[in-house]
Amino acid sequence: MTKQVVVVDTALVAPSEETPRQPLWLSNLDLAVPQTHTPLVYYYPAPAQGGAALRTGSFAPDRLRAALAGALVPFYPLAGRLGVGPDGRLQIECNSKGALFVVANADLTGTGVFDDYEPSAEVRRTFVPVAESGDATSSPMAMFQVTFLKCGGVVLGTAIHHAAMDGVGAFQFMQTWSGVARGLDVAEACGPQEPFHDRTLLRARCPPCPTSDHFVYSPAFLSGRPRPYVTRIYAVSPKLLADVKSRCAPGVSTYCAVTAHLWRCVCVARGLAPSADTRLGLPANVRHRLRPPLPRTFFGNAVVRDLVTAPVSTVLDSSLGSVAETIKKAVDRVDDAFARSVLDYLELQQNAAGGGGQQAPSREQLVPATDLWAVSWLGMAMYDADFGSGAPRFVAPAQMFGVGTAYMTPRGPDRDDGIAVLISLELEYLPCFEKVFFYNE
Repeated sequence: MTKQVVVVDTALVAPSEETPRQPLWLSNLDLAVPQTHTPLVYYYPAPAQGGAALRTGSFAPDRLRAALAGALVPFYPLAGRLGVGPDGRLQIECNSKGALFVVANADLTGTGVFDDYEPSAEVRRTFVPVAESGDATSSPMAMFQVTFLKCGGVVLGTAIHHAAMDGVGAFQFMQTWSGVARGLDVAEACGPQEPFHDRTLLRARCPPCPTSDHFVYSPAFLSGRPRPYVTRIYAVSPKLLADVKSRCAPGVSTYCAVTAHLWRCVCVARGLAPSADTRLGLPANVRHRLRPPLPRTFFGNAVVRDLVTAPVSTVLDSSLGSVAETIKKAVDRVDDAFARSVLDYLELQQNAAGGGGQQAPSREQLVPATDLWAVSWLGMAMYDADFGSGAPRFVAPAQMFGVGTAYMTPRGPDRDDGIAVLISLELEYLPCFEKVFFYNE
C-alpha cells in the first residue's frame, strides 16, 4: 500500500500570528500516557456527481495550510516541540516551529481501503506522517497528511503527540481547524471559549499523599510480552446493543454494558483458566469530576485510569448485569479524591525515578494476555470535522497502541444508531471471540 502513495509536498506550518513563547509545564497525567503520536485517519468520499472536486475545493492544500496556521494560534502548543526543563522534566517548548503538513497522491480508492478497514502499521505508514526515530525533542508535536485518492476521495491523517492532549482535546482541535477552513474566524471556530492550556491545575499535592496503590500506573502492570495481533472493527447493531443493555440494570451506560460483554468474550476466546485473575483497565475523563471542575475547554490529558481485578470464574459465572455493575462502580469511584491520589502516586514514582524525570511509558501498551484495556470515544465529537464538503464518512485509529486494547466509537453520520468496537487481539482467538460476541445475530 505504501508504494502506491507519492508525497508531492512537505512543509512546516507555523501559527499565523504571534503566540506565547514560554515553556508549557506538563502534568503527571501528560507524562503517564504513551510518549508517541496518536495516529488517526479521516476518510472523505468523492462528492456526488456535479459536486466540486475536493482537491481544488474544500481540501485544496493552500486552503488547508492557511486554516491550519489560523487554528494553531489558539492551539499554539501543537506548533512547538517537546523539551526538557532544568529539573529534567519533559515540557512543551512553545517555539512556533510549526506543525508538519504533507500532501500526497495515492493510487488507491476509498472503497478499497475502507470497505473492510483494519488499522495496521501499513495504514499508518501510508496515510499518517511518522516521526523520525531518535531525539523526540526534534519531532513536531503535530503532523498531518492529506492524501488524494484516485477515486476523488481524500484521507486526512493526523498524528498529535499524546503528551499534548487526550481524545477530547484532539477532536476539539479538529473542530477548530475544519471550522476555519469553512470560513469561520478563529474565535467562532473555537466556540464560546478558547482552549485552556494551563496544566498546573493538575499539580500533585505537597507533600504527595496517595490514598491508594494505583497499580494500573505501575510499570509492572503493562508488562506483557510483545506478541503478534490483528485489529478488527465490528459494527454493533442497534439490536445487539439493545439486547446487551437489556441484561443490565437501568441506568448502566453503553460503555459499561458493552465493556462487560467484551471482557467476558475475551476471557472465553482466550480460554483463560477459571482460577486465573483477569484485569480490566478503565480510563475516566476527570474534567467534570474534579472539585472545582477543570475548564470545559481544558486542552491536555485529563483521563485517569482505574483497574478492576476479578477471577475469570467470577467474570464468566456472574450475570452480564452484575459484571456491568462492577464496572460502573469502578468508573463512579473516580472522583476528585481519587484523581488527586493518582497525581500524588505518579509524583512519588517520579521522585523514586530520580527527581524531575519520569520513565516514559512504552510506545506500545503491553497489556498482559489475561487482561483487557477498554477505551470509550462515545459522545466525543470525532465526526465534527467538516472542512466544507461535509462530515467524514469514517474516522478511526490508523494503528492501535497494542494487543488487548478495545475502543468503542460512534459510527459515521450516515450509519445507523449502533456503535463500532475496535479490538486488537491475537489472531488465533478471533473466531471464538466473534462467535460469542455476536451471540444473537
